[in-house]
Amino acid sequence: MSARPAPFGPVVVLVLALVAGGWFLQRGVAQEQNVFVQSRLFQEVLDHVADRFVDAVDRERLYEFAIEGLLQELGDPNTALLNVQTYENFRIQTEGDYGGIGLEIVERDDFVTVVGPIPGTPGARAGIRPGDRIVEVDDRDIRGWSSQEAVQILRGPPGASVTVMVDRPGVEGLIEFVLERARIQLRSVPFATLLEGDVGYIPLGVFNEGAIREVRAAADSLRNAGARSLILDLRGNPGGILEQGIGVADLFLPAQVAVAETQGQSREQNQRFGTGSADRFEGMPLVVLVDRGSASASEIVAGALQDHDRALVVGGTTFGKGSVQTLFTLSGGNVLKLTTARWYTPAGRSIERVVPVSADEDETRTAPAPAPQSVSLAVDGQFVFPPDTAGRPTVQSMAGRTLYAGGGIVPDLLVTADTLTSEEQRAVRALFTEGGRYNAGVFNYAVNYLRERGDPGVPGRTPDFEVGETELAELYRSLRAREFSIDQETWQRAQRFVQFQLEGEIALQGWGELGQFLRKAPSDVPLQQALERLRAAPSVQALLDVPGAAAGSDAAASPAPDADR
Repeated sequence: MSARPAPFGPVVVLVLALVAGGWFLQRGVAQEQNVFVQSRLFQEVLDHVADRFVDAVDRERLYEFAIEGLLQELGDPNTALLNVQTYENFRIQTEGDYGGIGLEIVERDDFVTVVGPIPGTPGARAGIRPGDRIVEVDDRDIRGWSSQEAVQILRGPPGASVTVMVDRPGVEGLIEFVLERARIQLRSVPFATLLEGDVGYIPLGVFNEGAIREVRAAADSLRNAGARSLILDLRGNPGGILEQGIGVADLFLPAQVAVAETQGQSREQNQRFGTGSADRFEGMPLVVLVDRGSASASEIVAGALQDHDRALVVGGTTFGKGSVQTLFTLSGGNVLKLTTARWYTPAGRSIERVVPVSADEDETRTAPAPAPQSVSLAVDGQFVFPPDTAGRPTVQSMAGRTLYAGGGIVPDLLVTADTLTSEEQRAVRALFTEGGRYNAGVFNYAVNYLRERGDPGVPGRTPDFEVGETELAELYRSLRAREFSIDQETWQRAQRFVQFQLEGEIALQGWGELGQFLRKAPSDVPLQQALERLRAAPSVQALLDVPGAAAGSDAAASPAPDADR
């Protein structure tokens, strides 16, 4: 008898399967109906607000509010809706080219003022100078315009002409420039130079469409000029195009090794990226400089070279942007920039910086910086963040070195810049409250300083000038004439910072970006530490074997620290 119920087993299972299947089917229908109900509910709410709210509300703006709210609820600072104008600026940053006359401009005292012409562009060839104030464009008076408004009429198709009227300090009347717009290519590598005779230095500012080509050309040129080692400076580089980051890493790695891996919700976002060619600079010791401003593609390059034991990473912990964004074209010319994947280094590290929302919650959010009170100011005005390796997971590099994961790329040598004392920091923060007034005053003084002293010298040569108490006093008087509110005592405490800023601005306006770099290089602590390590390392292995070259080692700090540093 005990065997008799057996035939009914499959029937029971079949019935249960049919019931369950029907429930799942019904659940799918319910979900679809629920989405329809929610969509209709949203439209009803919007209609009531648009038609009956106590104050008139533009219906179009209500849709914008809804979209903004939806994206904000994702809790992802890298996801955004870009309108036509914003997207165009984003495109120029990543692709690096547009039609225009090649001027960097800012707003100064209700004038659109030239910061500097881009070398080799129509503006530079015509003789437009830093400090020139653009008054008219094609007979349109643009006094009081924002720099963004001015950009819209200065840009245009290559070959089209534009007439620009300029007010130049010290020159009576307006100067007319008739310029033919050209294709302007923003450079990823603004210059490259040899340091100490045989160390090639390459600053990479952004990973736009030309990054691979420009880094390769710069490194080739430096090697041909006698460079035996290289420094790739990624400090302040916010990233850019993922493929360009992969390609730059490829220049320094052997063939067929991993560079990065991306993982997302959709299958197409799960990809592995590797090298396709041999190390172009095999055997050349390489240092990569990074700081908190190094993000995204910068971290891909630094992470891959560190994981493969190809370079010594020096400086501060990077930003910690371990995500990938995809652009989706929408109606009306709008573009959705959506985070679609996270990326990982060859050793499997995610460097996305996250912290708990609160002590009572398990959720996390992106956290680009620690609490303000833990951040110091360097002499150059940049923020200096404290080491943050405590509690981090670790992984092994391909050669077995210990590396940190989570929260940015931790350098092999943590090197901090020369920081200000507590009193100096308070004074400099007071200067920051003056905002544009202070910056405009420094810029104007630098331009006048060079104009009064004639030809500043040969571009590319180390700038040779002195800034002392006399010049700083002149600058202060000129600022006070502009309703500058900082008192004399605070100004005196901020002298070290102000002198550094003023010298850098004079060098930039007189000798360009290379001149500014050469002027600041002797006081650039991470750079000097990199040079010292390269002098002591004839090979890549020797560079990594230098004592202290383990991830997170504190190899250099501010010179002569005191109790306030």
